[in-house]
Amino acid sequence: MKLLVINCGSSTVKYQLLEMPAGDVLAKGNVERIGEEVGILKHKTADGKKVEITDEVFPTHEAGLKRVFDLLLDGTIKSLDEIKAVGHRVVHGGEKLTKTCLVDQSIIDEIERVYPLDPLHVPAHVIGLKVAQKLLPGVPNVTVFDTSFHQTIPEYAYLYAIPYSLYTDEHIRRYGAHGTSHQFVANRLAKILGKDVKDLNIISCHLGSGSSITAIQGGKSIDTSMGLTPLEGLCMGTRCGDIDPAVLTYLGRTKGMNADELDNLINKKSGLLGLSGISNDCRVLEDGVAEGKPEAIRAMNVFNYRIVKYIGAYAMVLGHVDAIIFTAGIGENSPYVRAEVCKKLGLLGVDIDLEANDCHGKERKISTDKSKVQVWIIPTNEELAIAQQTYDLVNK
Repeated sequence: MKLLVINCGSSTVKYQLLEMPAGDVLAKGNVERIGEEVGILKHKTADGKKVEITDEVFPTHEAGLKRVFDLLLDGTIKSLDEIKAVGHRVVHGGEKLTKTCLVDQSIIDEIERVYPLDPLHVPAHVIGLKVAQKLLPGVPNVTVFDTSFHQTIPEYAYLYAIPYSLYTDEHIRRYGAHGTSHQFVANRLAKILGKDVKDLNIISCHLGSGSSITAIQGGKSIDTSMGLTPLEGLCMGTRCGDIDPAVLTYLGRTKGMNADELDNLINKKSGLLGLSGISNDCRVLEDGVAEGKPEAIRAMNVFNYRIVKYIGAYAMVLGHVDAIIFTAGIGENSPYVRAEVCKKLGLLGVDIDLEANDCHGKERKISTDKSKVQVWIIPTNEELAIAQQTYDLVNK
């Protein structure tokens, strides 16, 4: 069964066509700069054929997906009828959409009600849903929510210390994100170790442009660093993470900044970009650290410190830790970040193997045999996780 996985951003579409249930990737790629003067489309097939388009305009997500379908029909599939289901990543499902579900208009309506909780991602996901329904009429669409995995977080961990009526009336609480990734790597580690995930306590570090850490006890999320939106928690590429709320009221009073301006400040101008004034890209800043640039050192020190602080907190929440996982773009590809973090975890008995750590994107254990806590790099595969959940639901 051929299944398409779509992950729409505000100006991007990431996609994979998989053969299920084997999980073989037949083709994958991404469309970038949708709505800009010139777009980019990168496409790769299972036989290694690569196509890179840099001279076309993709005014809408629909235009981008139509071009993707043209490439899929050029040797990968003979007809769009071969695509039997579409799985969609949706970052936020709110309190009502807590499980993977088949899409109908009522589901779309409910997702649209979540817009205020994540205006950066969710509107783009809905665009992807509607475009898929239009271009592949009659094909079932399935939504997989990043927030679903975190529904097991206990009340005392997801409630904010604000008037309780704001939770009961406005549903303001911790929801978390990256749940599909955290769940995937935890299950993958259990399989590697030959253990039941129910017997493991894991701290999963999903580190990328957006970053979060989750405490996983017995295969269930019991706390996570992101909150009502994907803004809370760690320092990220352009997001500030944890901040005293009074900073915003102070700026409102002294600088006259309105809600939209403050939202833009903390979501798009802060984090690594704001701290360094150089870049939101960890690779650029790591080069700056190597060159001794103080602004790069400052930004990366904050980034690494926040990770250490959350790992320490979640170690106490879990009681004991069997393993720490590094995943996602930075987690999988930055020996520097992993080493800087792990060398501060001596209280947990972490002992890192620097030679094993010197790698990029490989699944491997990077702790020594004497380390009391195993440390692993496990590449995430959210697309496969979405495909598996979509396949299971469609074939029920």
